[in-house]
Amino acid sequence: CLVVDLDAVEENFVTLRRSLPLADIFYAVKANPAWEILDRLNRLGSSFDAASLYEIEQCLGLGIDAARISFGNTIKKESHIAAAFDKGIRLFTIDSEAELEKMARAAPGSKIFCRFLTSGDGADWPLSRKFGCDAAMAENLLMRAGQLGIIPYGVSFHVGSQQRDPGQWDAAVKTAAGLFERLATRGVELKSVNIGGGFPAQYRTASPGAEAHSQAIMTAMTAHFGNNLPR
Repeated sequence: CLVVDLDAVEENFVTLRRSLPLADIFYAVKANPAWEILDRLNRLGSSFDAASLYEIEQCLGLGIDAARISFGNTIKKESHIAAAFDKGIRLFTIDSEAELEKMARAAPGSKIFCRFLTSGDGADWPLSRKFGCDAAMAENLLMRAGQLGIIPYGVSFHVGSQQRDPGQWDAAVKTAAGLFERLATRGVELKSVNIGGGFPAQYRTASPGAEAHSQAIMTAMTAHFGNNLPR
């Protein structure tokens, strides 16, 4: 029996929005796709990150605007990319050449994030062996995207689930800023950084709260991007 307090969900969302006021917040639907949670977050103005076509359809079925839904899984069936595109989804994530080519065929003109690897140090569950490419490959994929009719919109990363070390965002943001800078010299102007998840829940061992992680993130963003903060 799983009991979820919707007021606690709302409180967590409000805390995150307050501690990261410059960020757009996307709820990872796979965390808990119960319609009651999605509906509450939609009413609060959240956006949504879907890992599958079925999650996209669930969000759309609740009246969530396609403009507030990202197809964040880096590995997708081409038919699902096409179906999501047909339903109005325009924001996707890739981390390989094959996925970029599928995007070019199935979702022309869409925006993409390219996900790069992080070390995963400090996390209970690192994701570095599951998703992401190295920074050099991310740079090349984003360069090629424009040539294939896809908009190179930004970069994404994930510092690992249950990340207990707020300082881990610094290295990742530094890599992101480096990609922005190098691509700008090659004529590609990126717009956005997806800082992923990883904020730890409180289990038996206490972890830093959302405010501590948010402060570390904003410190890293201003240190590496200066006054020219991306979305």
